[in-house]
Amino acid sequence: MRHGSIPGARGRVRPLTLLGDDALRAPCREVTDFGPRLAALVEDLFATMYAARGVGLAANQVGEGLRVFVYDCPDDEDVRHLGHVVNPRLVAADGVVLRGPEGCLSLPGLEAGTERHDRAVVAGLTVTGEPVTVEGTGFFARCLQHECDHLDGGLYVDRLTGWRRRRVLRQAARASWGRPG
Repeated sequence: MRHGSIPGARGRVRPLTLLGDDALRAPCREVTDFGPRLAALVEDLFATMYAARGVGLAANQVGEGLRVFVYDCPDDEDVRHLGHVVNPRLVAADGVVLRGPEGCLSLPGLEAGTERHDRAVVAGLTVTGEPVTVEGTGFFARCLQHECDHLDGGLYVDRLTGWRRRRVLRQAARASWGRPG
């Protein structure tokens, strides 16, 4: 991305993959080509995330099985965190475990109290292949863990148990986007 450009300004909004789509369950492949196609994907991810009013978006949520995610997410002190990570690895998730509301653009309109660590550190690369480490606390830590789960084929509903899990899955089955046809 060029200095001074708005992330997503050159991207196109792509359709989101929704719960039930196999693309969300397959672990994503490492990125090996750091060329214009990757830069375009990152732009598309930002454009799609903003259009859907999200705070993070993983590549498999637009049907691309590559290890890339973008974010524009506040932490608990309302500090804005904006960026992307290619080939991310969750290198730390620690601190207090908190249950907080969590949603997902692949389950639009639904959320559930989900347990996550209060601090997370993700290491990876930028779109140009430079090393990057991102540390987050609070809500931003939740976002980083959520997006890393996506790239491993996981969803926040996988972390739910009992009535919370049953309730979200029932709501998803009744949602207009959750019905076939």
